Amino acid sequence: MSQPSPIEPPDRGSTAPAGCPVSAGTAESDPPFAPDLGIGSSSTTPYEDYVQAGVLTHLQHPLSEDPGEMVFLVTTQVMELWFTVIVHEWRTAAEALRRDDLPVAMAALRRSAYELEALNAAWKPLARLTPAQFNAYRSALGEGSGFQSAMYRRMEFLLGEKSASMLVPHRGAPREHAELAKALQEPSLWDEVLRMLARRGWAVPEAVLERDPALRYEPDPAVEAVWAEIYAGSQESELVRLGEVLTDVGELVMRWRNDHLIATWRAMGAKMGTGGSAGVAWLEKRARKNVFPELWTARSHV
Repeated sequence: MSQPSPIEPPDRGSTAPAGCPVSAGTAESDPPFAPDLGIGSSSTTPYEDYVQAGVLTHLQHPLSEDPGEMVFLVTTQVMELWFTVIVHEWRTAAEALRRDDLPVAMAALRRSAYELEALNAAWKPLARLTPAQFNAYRSALGEGSGFQSAMYRRMEFLLGEKSASMLVPHRGAPREHAELAKALQEPSLWDEVLRMLARRGWAVPEAVLERDPALRYEPDPAVEAVWAEIYAGSQESELVRLGEVLTDVGELVMRWRNDHLIATWRAMGAKMGTGGSAGVAWLEKRARKNVFPELWTARSHV
């Protein structure tokens, strides 16, 4: 039997383990379990079909010559996608609360907390803009402003920050306007929490339960007392756990608002904001608002 040449490696054949098929056309030098590069049609791949990567990566159309505008465009588009996911999670949680299904509601809320962390991290590419850097492409926004985001408005509506006037900027977009009008009339996530507590025998006032859901939620001392009593009980109860995951969500939303304020302040100071808003003054007012307010004030009474 001939021996292999000392300067030529022996022919080891296929590198695939016994019983594993080798894709047609795969070179013998490919590593074991290399991806099958033949998957997909002539025009796309299953991955692109699923995530619509070809759509997402061609949505950027800068209007200035400044390279920083691309960062601004992609970052704000990423934020819009996170708004969409978070709205989905909070609607899932609200529907579960209506069924008294706390495990499903809390799972959705926990996921949304991770997603809010990712959303908040999206400020990093924009958080160190100098006024000159922002001004290099600010005119490309025209009358555009973040407060015109329909999906962000749906987030705020789910938190109980309702205002019919916020539908006005969307009059020219029938789908977005209809979705917001529907969300305005629906109970908020906090409304669903309080209704669930009432069904379980907690003393949530009738005036709170029967309020017009299209109006902004206003804190109630009796609701604060309910949460103080819940928190004074067993720390292992599912209602305390619900309160804590809601507090996580509220904290992250407040951090989002504050990060927005700081990034805007650094980039443009106290100048008038885009879209005719008051800029920093508007954002300061928003940043002072508590999310799920009685969860915070009740802690002073435990």
